[in-house]
Amino acid sequence: MMNETTIRFVGEHREEDVRALALRGRRDDNVDLPWALDQIQGWQTARHKLPSWAATAGIIYPPHLSMEQCSSETTAQYKCGIVERLPHSCRELLIDLTGGFGVDFTFLARCCDKACYVERQTNLCETARHNFKLLGLPHAQVINAEAEQALDDLKTSPSSTLLYLDPARRDDNKARTYAIADCSPNVLELLPRLLKCGHHVLLKLSPMLDWHKAVADLGGCVAEVHIVSVGNECKELLLFMDAAHEGELAVHCVNDDQSLIYWPSQDSSTPAISINGDAQYLYEPNASIMKAGCFGVLTRRYPVAALAADSHLFVSNEHIADFPGRCFAINTISSLNKKEMGRTLSGITRANVAVRNFPMSAQDLRRRLGLKDGGDTYIFGSTTATGEHRLFICEKP
Repeated sequence: MMNETTIRFVGEHREEDVRALALRGRRDDNVDLPWALDQIQGWQTARHKLPSWAATAGIIYPPHLSMEQCSSETTAQYKCGIVERLPHSCRELLIDLTGGFGVDFTFLARCCDKACYVERQTNLCETARHNFKLLGLPHAQVINAEAEQALDDLKTSPSSTLLYLDPARRDDNKARTYAIADCSPNVLELLPRLLKCGHHVLLKLSPMLDWHKAVADLGGCVAEVHIVSVGNECKELLLFMDAAHEGELAVHCVNDDQSLIYWPSQDSSTPAISINGDAQYLYEPNASIMKAGCFGVLTRRYPVAALAADSHLFVSNEHIADFPGRCFAINTISSLNKKEMGRTLSGITRANVAVRNFPMSAQDLRRRLGLKDGGDTYIFGSTTATGEHRLFICEKP
């Protein structure tokens, strides 16, 4: 797909700074420098985001924005785990209706006997054909078509077909969108056809979307919600749909190796509140728990209590190693009284400052305390159940 001189240039310079290469300019007229820079930057991103791709010689990468937006190997493998829980007879055929760069497809395809990649952009289809051969996917079929057209043309056995969609979240003006109805294709409009063609549908949505509304919009076919975080950053919202679903909705909150599953119909979101000031440990739920809002589940599953209804911080008198979030040992608790803060913070020059349900931002609090950012001290500004503003000065246990 590219001349040998350009390919050789990529191989010789892929460890170098892309900006420096761009400033240096093209030294050889046979080198397609913009394409080469995309490949170098793509490979450098893939080393961390898609290590198995980076280890495969000859992979063609898209422009930088597409690399930033595509799934990581970690989240793609997580989707495989969802699919592999299905009986084999329910996943004989995978159809990815929004192929894109094809990261999710290449992982999901290995869970199925047959796999169809559908993409409306011709250049992405050409790239996919090239990459799929290198990645060892001889059973992958590439179809250049709109998702709607592919649904009409492909002959499927619904009970054995799994559909996957990651709708484009940008409008015609390249502005970012979040609502399901604003994405392309519009899954709300397609839903009856989707469930007719494949009884199981895995849908990837923006992590910014309210999952309660998404479930309400899609109706009772949603069997599972997966809120997936990596490194305590919420990356994906996944909805697994089953045309025959009649049971309860299950919500999976995942952050790296932390996992919590709950059923909203069984677990209230109202947490038990603490008014005890003798707590020794403070807990901050991970990003997926925060997104789910299942704070009441935490106080029923773990021996913790919430500081207040809206503080989203928890305390206990014992160290809980498997709590789904971060744990801190509380050294002292201070009011906002100037003299008390002076005594409490004596000798501390820097700290990691955060606030929850507090009347000032973390930046303003750090400025008021006169502290530099960083170090081994963690300070949480929050409000207690009695409405008092408190500083929790902590360290890692």
